[in-house]
Parts: sequence; structure tokens; C-alpha cells
Amino acid sequence: MSVKKARQVTLSQVHTLDDVYDQFAAQLALPEYFGRNLDALYDALTGDVTGPLRIVWQDAGAAAQSMGKKHYAAVIEVFNDVGEERDDLEVVIS
Repeated sequence: MSVKKARQVTLSQVHTLDDVYDQFAAQLALPEYFGRNLDALYDALTGDVTGPLRIVWQDAGAAAQSMGKKHYAAVIEVFNDVGEERDDLEVVIS
């Protein structure tokens, strides 16, 4: 049996939701039609991206302050919702 290596997205120096979208789009080569909103991020992570997938959010505390707790919580909620849909997702918040 072969073990598939996880694709990894590393979020760093996040100050806005646009930073989140930019980093996902670049690191996962999301298509140009990626909608750059939370629903589109969910759709991409549950349908367009093959797994296993590992998301590492570095300096998440600083990101929460700079992007605002409401936006930060909304991104975390997307990660939680994606985790309910796929069993090959790992999220590391540091």
C-alpha cells in the first residue's frame, strides 16, 4: 500500500482575507475563476483540491488581530466545515 504525501498550504504574514485567498490560490494553483470569497474557498477545498491536504497557519494570533477576529473566525469555520466533508484534512494553527 502506498502512502500519499499531503499537499501543504502554509499561511504566513496574513493581514487580510485577501492574503488568505492569495496564498491558497498561489500554493494550490486554483483556477482563475476562483471566487475569492469564503464560499469559493470552501468549494475549492472540498471539490477542486485533491488530498490529503495539510494547512499550516503560522502566526495565527497576529493574523487574528490584523485581519479582525470576525474574519479570522470565519476562515477557521471554513476549515472546520471542510474537515467535516473530508477525512484527509489536517489543520495546524501556530
